[in-house]
Amino acid sequence: MEVFVKTVARILLVLCVTLSSEIRLMADEAAAAEKAPETYQVLFETSKGDFTVEVHREWSPNGADRFHKLVESGFYDECPFFRVLPGFMVQWGINGDPEIQKNWVKANIEDDRVTQSNKRGFITYAKSPQRNSRTSQVFINFDDNSRLDADGFAPFGQVVDGMDVVDAINAQYREQPNQTQIQESGNAYLNKSFPKLDFIKKATVVKDKADADAKAKTEKSDAK
Repeated sequence: MEVFVKTVARILLVLCVTLSSEIRLMADEAAAAEKAPETYQVLFETSKGDFTVEVHREWSPNGADRFHKLVESGFYDECPFFRVLPGFMVQWGINGDPEIQKNWVKANIEDDRVTQSNKRGFITYAKSPQRNSRTSQVFINFDDNSRLDADGFAPFGQVVDGMDVVDAINAQYREQPNQTQIQESGNAYLNKSFPKLDFIKKATVVKDKADADAKAKTEKSDAK
């Protein structure tokens, strides 16, 4: 009987060790899946035209990882550019569906060290003065806003094509859209109160740059 009990105990120990290893492996795989490529491009198809952002993970690892996840999940699709200040920046990143937005509003990520400057065309997360306050809102600098560097605004990418499109985004409403109301009512509020806002039709991680170049070439040919 004693031998049987010891044998069962050894079997259970092996099973526990094996299960623990499998759980750790699954956790490691999940963590790896959240990590973005070291460099990737995102094509933004908007109501004003297309532009492309190139992201560099080494510039801002946490920011690049979150941005990749948001784009891949379709979070930015149908998002309006709700804050546009000429000479400063254009901002977006509140989902048009309040049920989706509420899952992200407190999904903060840790701050990254500022390694790049907030120059024209560079993309950065919006944040509050509090530490680790970045979630999903981002902005593109229209001008040299390097004064933001000292406040911890860490660029994670830059516009590599279509900056003229970014410059042309409708700025007539400036800061009129109320962010609290956007959070609560989404695009229903924006479409009713600010019907001429430009918006993102679709944001896509470019899997193959050659395919993206071919698509752009075809579109230009069709436009002639």
